Amino acid sequence: MSDKDTVTVELVPAPSEEVRVLVGELEEILAAEYPPEQRHGLALEAIFKPNIHFFIARVEGVPAGCGGVALFADFAEVKRMYVRETARGRGVAPALLAQIESAARGAALTLLRLETGTRQMAALRFYEREGFRVCPAFGEYAAMAPEFIATSVFMEKRL
Repeated sequence: MSDKDTVTVELVPAPSEEVRVLVGELEEILAAEYPPEQRHGLALEAIFKPNIHFFIARVEGVPAGCGGVALFADFAEVKRMYVRETARGRGVAPALLAQIESAARGAALTLLRLETGTRQMAALRFYEREGFRVCPAFGEYAAMAPEFIATSVFMEKRL
């Protein structure tokens, strides 16, 4: 990240056009890589529930990425984490993850989990660097038929 890059992360309380655009870009990328039954991202309207905190990251005020955290009784789950290609390598993903981890800790949760795809190589490398390790399917994923999670990678990190 250069000295001129300023990354800010803000909580988004309701769907906005910026959120729609970012989630739409993520959905396009995933749709090109995985069949519908193997995509498990929350629909836009499902993101803004009481147990979910959703954030937008900006670089110099321009939307650069998004991500959320769903808070459950015994763990938190990363949801819809995405950084635009043009903003990668500028500190956006670490800034988003820091906010997500802070929200989980604020809810007294010590385990952060996620589901990503086998073809999301940059994401897998990032999460590994951030201390996540591969784990078994969890929550609702554990109850899914194997063909629905064939391309899923499950990871977790102790906070």
